Amino acid sequence: MARFLTFGQDALADTFYSVGFVMSLCQLLSILELFHIADGIEKARLLPRFVQVMEKNLLLTMVIMLEEIQSKPVVCAQFFLWNILDLLRYPHELLCVLDTPSTTMLWTRYTLWIPLYILSVATEGVTIYQALPYVEPTAPNSSPLNSTVPAHVYLPVILMLYLPVLALGASVTVWQLLKERQHHLEKWNKKMKKK
Repeated sequence: MARFLTFGQDALADTFYSVGFVMSLCQLLSILELFHIADGIEKARLLPRFVQVMEKNLLLTMVIMLEEIQSKPVVCAQFFLWNILDLLRYPHELLCVLDTPSTTMLWTRYTLWIPLYILSVATEGVTIYQALPYVEPTAPNSSPLNSTVPAHVYLPVILMLYLPVLALGASVTVWQLLKERQHHLEKWNKKMKKK
């Protein structure tokens, strides 16, 4: 956001070059979130978080491997949405670990987060769709992304098949998040009525 306010439209083209390494490192470390849930440090459902972490890591791997897509404005928008989602989630999780949840943070985490997540998944789909022309094989192993899969696998088809899987995974995640939202808000309302 600071780069966009400082450099305007020029910031969109080189966002990945400026923050890509840090974003990649942070996203790689996000796998630790799954261990936090499994160990009971964080009280959350494992399936939605697993889907979120894996879809982000898959998309980030694709963006890293395809230099042509790195300068697309959709990558800047994707990074922005991922950061906003994390800024909404982590303060709430920290307050819960400290046993001092806030009503405002609770509402923000479980109400604003869901539509932003849907927008983020839509942006991920656009990113994959925009990457399709760059993975079209003109010769065997012509693209770095194509060199990671066997020759008999047609990568654009796999990416096109991944789009409905992405939508299905996001639907399951949103369904789980809505259930989680209802549970937490009802629990908070009961707690407030007892006081």
